[in-house]
Amino acid sequence: MTRREIREHLFRMLFRKEFHEPTELIEQVLFYFDSLESITPEQQEYLNVRFDKINEKLGEIDVILANASSGWKLNRMGKVDLNIMRLATYEIRFDDEVPVKVAINEAIELAKKYGGDSSASFVNGILAKVIE
Repeated sequence: MTRREIREHLFRMLFRKEFHEPTELIEQVLFYFDSLESITPEQQEYLNVRFDKINEKLGEIDVILANASSGWKLNRMGKVDLNIMRLATYEIRFDDEVPVKVAINEAIELAKKYGGDSSASFVNGILAKVIE
């Protein structure tokens, strides 16, 4: 599984989390894995560990994003854009293995694929403030 595929899975998992109660999270993650055709138990475990690490930092990530997005409240942002930025902010601030430029570029690519017409520029603008 490539790093890009890992990011895409993590984004999908974060996005799915938005629409379910915390008590349903484990079940929803299992449903997600069941929907994938070719994922090994090792890959599932790796994604679970990464997903848990992001969730542990979600409060801090949201504070960082709120500070970087003056004029925008997180609860008013599109769920796609918000979760792409959460993933990228985690990589920028808490994952030393991912270069900042790579995290931003990959976030922009996810925004182009899953977001609206202005998502890529919106995500880029907020993440530029995250790294200041």
